[in-house]
Amino acid sequence: MSALISEEYRKMQEELHQNPNYGVASVQYAPIVVQVLDQVHPAELLDYGAGKGRLGETLKTLMPNPPQIRHYDPARPEWAATPQPAPFVTCIDVLEHIEPDLLDNVLDDLQRVTAGYGVFTVHTGPAVKVLADGRNAHLIQEPPDWWLPRFMSRFELVMFQAMPQGFWVVVKASDAKKFREPVAGKSGGLLRHALGSVFRS
Repeated sequence: MSALISEEYRKMQEELHQNPNYGVASVQYAPIVVQVLDQVHPAELLDYGAGKGRLGETLKTLMPNPPQIRHYDPARPEWAATPQPAPFVTCIDVLEHIEPDLLDNVLDDLQRVTAGYGVFTVHTGPAVKVLADGRNAHLIQEPPDWWLPRFMSRFELVMFQAMPQGFWVVVKASDAKKFREPVAGKSGGLLRHALGSVFRS
């Protein structure tokens, strides 16, 4: 298997995770993830680059019946084992932190583990935090038109949504089985309506 992180950087990330405010950004994206989950109903979710596992904790508070949640994060020894594929994968506030020369390896691994659908977010500007060696914590700061070809060469792009500081995408594995239809009568707002339209098309 190709390298996903250098040992030096892994140790740096492991130290950063001692900071209670590091690796928790996924919480703000949990409502978006819930709305996509409501469309595809997977039995299992892999949180790729799980940080402190806050996404899974938050999903359990937002959903009456959340999918089984697995975590992968090479900077967390308890979650560092090579993950098996899952029908739904989240990668939240992760990819901009990847070492640039290893990004293709990480994207290839994301493709490997995404057996169905995925929700990935990317921050395109600088982070507030700085690494111990003086580099900005966001090692990759590139616009959406730099990222999208890299996603689209590996996945089917289901939905793209720009944000003030980045974007998020819903992707599908090229050989993913057909999703389940949304449950009739579910309520939800503009995003849920948009997602419903996308997934029914």
